[in-house]
Amino acid sequence: MNLAALVARHGVIDGELGVGGMPLSRLAARIGSTPFFAYDRSLLDARVDLLRRVLPERIELSYAVKANPMAAIVQHLSHRVDRFDIASARELRTALDADLPASRISFAGPGKTLAEIRQAVAAGVLVEVESATELRRVVNAGDELAVMPRVAIRVNPDFAVKGSGMRMSGGPQQFGIDEERVPAVLAQFSASDADIAGFHVFAGSQNLNADVIAASQRRIVDVAAALSEHLPRPLRYLNLGGGFGIPYALRDEDLDLDRVGANLRELVDGPVIRRFPDAAVVVELGRYIVGECGVYVTRVLDRKNSRGRTFLVVDGGMHHHLAASGNLGQVIRRNFPITVGNHIEGAEAETGVDVVGCLCTPLDLLGADVRMPEATVDDLIVIFQSGAYALTASPTAFLGHPEPIEVLV
Repeated sequence: MNLAALVARHGVIDGELGVGGMPLSRLAARIGSTPFFAYDRSLLDARVDLLRRVLPERIELSYAVKANPMAAIVQHLSHRVDRFDIASARELRTALDADLPASRISFAGPGKTLAEIRQAVAAGVLVEVESATELRRVVNAGDELAVMPRVAIRVNPDFAVKGSGMRMSGGPQQFGIDEERVPAVLAQFSASDADIAGFHVFAGSQNLNADVIAASQRRIVDVAAALSEHLPRPLRYLNLGGGFGIPYALRDEDLDLDRVGANLRELVDGPVIRRFPDAAVVVELGRYIVGECGVYVTRVLDRKNSRGRTFLVVDGGMHHHLAASGNLGQVIRRNFPITVGNHIEGAEAETGVDVVGCLCTPLDLLGADVRMPEATVDDLIVIFQSGAYALTASPTAFLGHPEPIEVLV
């Protein structure tokens, strides 16, 4: 990945970055204030179209709402994807307000409260349980509400996935029921009044290695095949997870989606159709769907030099975009792609620039030692790859600054 490719994806209009088909400065004027997040629906549609072309037709595409729960995005995607995955009662309400039926929503995540479980069961969503205790609570909620709850077992398999941004399987985990314990749990609840449809396995997130993702998917199918022998009815739901990564640092390589799709085609046309002819086979993606369609835009308030180093002080920062700042001081910090958006062309580049936010901490660093067009006060700084896990994954209350605006254009 390189910066020129990112700029080309969004487009250049009158020497400025294009967002939603208009120059950045015009969009900023229409919004009326900075900072803001802008999500381009044409890029969002293009990503879904790409997935539809490459993945097997039988694969059902689920959007993980936690990646970006903005209501306009969820509503837009309700006409483009097959399912939603949610992780809280608030996300449940957002999903139910969109145009997908409740039967196409799944609810995953450890620590679901009793109130959340009751709401999910009452709504008729599929509850992906993370423990035997949670399964008991789902069954009890169904009894109290006189509703048969729809359930899938989230499995913690005995293998881990290398190269993921976050490993979510193998060894001790707060996620799911250990693979070896699943048969006993199913036996314990065999007589309960719950519709246990199948399994959910999410092995890891933000992986850019297609071979690793493919190997994980093959092992998930094998795990599901073995565990399906213990289900009271034939398996009807198999969530393979996702974990498809996007490049954040300029040296990152794009995920080879064609390779992932070819592997899935072999799985679906082979062992999956043989073992689970009636199953809905789901791939659950959040970041890969929405991450590359968004930009974060913040305005330069001050340009200053401190002992030979240039600092651009902007009106945004880590309270809006924690990931771009380095997630509270991660050991190896890498810049997100960043540039001056209101004069992409025609400005001389400078090096050694630090883009810093308006908070009272040295952790508020959006770009370190950046090479970018020379910027001055009132210029608009753009951070790419900002469509997922940005605003809602950030400490917005820190120091009491206003929250940024979000727009889908």
